[in-house]
Amino acid sequence: MTQHTDLPSDLLPATVRDFFAAHVVRDADTASSFLTEDAVVVDQDETFRGREAIHAFLRDAGSEFEYTTEQLGAHRVDDAHWVVTVRLEGTFPGGVAELDYRFALRDDLIAELVIANHTA
Repeated sequence: MTQHTDLPSDLLPATVRDFFAAHVVRDADTASSFLTEDAVVVDQDETFRGREAIHAFLRDAGSEFEYTTEQLGAHRVDDAHWVVTVRLEGTFPGGVAELDYRFALRDDLIAELVIANHTA
């Protein structure tokens, strides 16, 4: 059974909360420290495998744009899966995007992250 509950960010698992806080300020070194060695990140139909490849992605993604990030919501799917919905506004094409960051945790680290357009 899937359980969806809107949560304030302080009730997210520390790994998700701390990864996201580092990611928002574009601190790829800290964000990468919350990943398993064999983590997988999928963003815009591109897949990055392993902590080193993901670190490069986190360091470079969106670096050519200025934007702000606002958390719109979060929910727990089950003990290992969490979703954080954010709104980006900035100088990228379209200027506004709402995205879901879908986290899968293993041993208190992020094993998988899928970043996709938010679906209502």
